[in-house]
Amino acid sequence: MPKNVEQVAKLETQQVEARTLTERIAGAVTRAAGTATFALAHLAWFLAWIVLNSGLVRRVRLFDPFPFNLLTMIVSLEAIFLSIWILISQNHMSRQADRRAHLDLQVNLLAEQESTATLRLVRQLAAHLGLQVSESDDSLVDETDVEHLAAVMDDALPETTGTSAAAPPAPLPS
Repeated sequence: MPKNVEQVAKLETQQVEARTLTERIAGAVTRAAGTATFALAHLAWFLAWIVLNSGLVRRVRLFDPFPFNLLTMIVSLEAIFLSIWILISQNHMSRQADRRAHLDLQVNLLAEQESTATLRLVRQLAAHLGLQVSESDDSLVDETDVEHLAAVMDDALPETTGTSAAAPPAPLPS
């Protein structure tokens, strides 16, 4: 198990080190923006701006009177750029998730192939020893047709982009 942990840690380290400068900046911005400190700082900023520009502080000249057009523009620009950085960060995380899913699929397929080979060997040993093997277990020693299984899954899963009703799931091959 420690070897597996080391391998996963190495893969994750490689992913982190392979990030572009833009992805690193996006990650930093996203981490900073997703905190209570960020929210509280903005709350304090907005309150101070509104108080200073409402005429409540007599010695301060109004630089953005109600309806606070400058504040609105600054906040809008911040929202635009924050959204862009968040989208860049999400795209990076999506690529990471896809890579992990492909790796997981590959490992699962290899495990299935190894299990099938083991079952074939057990059947051969049973036949050599003269033991009777149930015919219902024949499907376990067949190679899994991944393309067929994917097609069955595609037919069984509901559409994710539309609002149409999902068809009943097709039975998986036994």
